[in-house]
Amino acid sequence: MTEHLYKVVEIIGSSTESFDKAAAVEAAAKHLKDLRIAEIVSLDIQVSEGKVASYRAKVKLSFKYHPEMHDLGA
Repeated sequence: MTEHLYKVVEIIGSSTESFDKAAAVEAAAKHLKDLRIAEIVSLDIQVSEGKVASYRAKVKLSFKYHPEMHDLGA
């Protein structure tokens, strides 16, 4: 039997302040139990009138799968 099983989800966050805030890892950690890895897939910015208007981050998050909390078939 597998001792550790992880699930991976991808999120896209945005912020007018920074890439760090756009990655939204702290916000995701409030909703994902045992968050383990955050992998930055891509970063981009929106430009308006020659200035950075917002930051965007696409992030893959992996967290420990708890079978007692989820049904693999669902």
